Amino acid sequence: MPFPFPAVPARVRSGGGRLVRRLGLLPGGEPDGLGEDAVLAGAVLEQRVVVFFPEPLRNVYQLAQWLPALEALHGRRGVAVVTQDSRTTAWLRRRTSLPVLCVARTATLDGIVQRSDVALALYVSHHPRNFQMLRYSSAGHVYIGHGESDKAVSASNQLKAYDRVFVAGPAAEERVLAELLWFDRSRLVRIGRPQAATAAPRSAAAVPTVLYAPTWEGAQPSMAYSSVPTHGSALVTSLVAAGIRVVYRPHPRTGANRREVAAADAALRRLLDAPDAQGTGSRTDADRPLQEAFAEADALVTDVSSMAVEWLPTGRPLVVTVPADPAAVVAPSPLLDAVPRLPASAADATGTLVRRCLTDDREAPARAALVEHYLGGSDPAAALTRFLEACDDVITARDTLRSAVPGVGR
Repeated sequence: MPFPFPAVPARVRSGGGRLVRRLGLLPGGEPDGLGEDAVLAGAVLEQRVVVFFPEPLRNVYQLAQWLPALEALHGRRGVAVVTQDSRTTAWLRRRTSLPVLCVARTATLDGIVQRSDVALALYVSHHPRNFQMLRYSSAGHVYIGHGESDKAVSASNQLKAYDRVFVAGPAAEERVLAELLWFDRSRLVRIGRPQAATAAPRSAAAVPTVLYAPTWEGAQPSMAYSSVPTHGSALVTSLVAAGIRVVYRPHPRTGANRREVAAADAALRRLLDAPDAQGTGSRTDADRPLQEAFAEADALVTDVSSMAVEWLPTGRPLVVTVPADPAAVVAPSPLLDAVPRLPASAADATGTLVRRCLTDDREAPARAALVEHYLGGSDPAAALTRFLEACDDVITARDTLRSAVPGVGR
């Protein structure tokens, strides 16, 4: 679309756009585009692997979970992270030793790729800007995602854009092959889940702890899985009334797309600050590492999300909510068949349900049988090894193919 005020000089328009980005007034989901392109002129990457992450800061959790595995890969192949958001860049530089480049202009990215010998590009999200990196045929492109779940997006047709898709276990393979037309099975590589939770057995506590970790509201009705506005208040009130300590762990994007969800989240936080909740030790905790949150919880209440799958290795009770929005796509799944489901109409009885699960965990055998199906096992070290070897395989195959092309040599 042409600029609506063509008489305004280009340099003024450019400056105005930069001010908009600096003030954070861009649409949700868009990076600020404040790159370091000037200092990257002529840059050459020594690393063979690029992680392309064009997401704004609010979505950095998607990449954060992969940082330990990527740091291990960096030790053997070299890994650089390419971002398009200055805030995301600053956050990553504080938390990882991986080199992070903030590239705003396609021309800058083009120069870096052309001058370097990048063999593998990794992606953790489905951001449309991924195609800025996907267009380079000189590298192998692999989608690694940011969680294994029964959400509809886990079988997105966008997976066809990648040369390989690394998945955790058989559940992901079955889901993709069942949902996507003409998907090439050979693209799927099973690696397990390097981030799989490990938790020591917990002794019975006088006041049990329930981790309430709902997902966000999604970007479209088919992904409206969040229980925050529909279950949250009644759910937390019921748990507290049952003498249960509640730790509320909202998704980082809760309220990002809908004001009423943000308001419901704020109301839940206030509810947990009330005297009754404080008396049980209940609180909001959004910042601790997931492993720590899991370690102190006796049961999990969550939505249709990767959180339910990540919890399976703990062996502890699990309750999954039923989305209230009829447009939410919930396909049949072994996990949802194996756990108690909580509709909004029964949220005020959550305390009774959880007390039953804690004293009579009749679903435990069914959940235990799903660890291999969803996560490919519960050994994160073995999964990390498979991830590293799978990356090696793609790089080796890419180098072999490129060396056979006359005049290319790499």
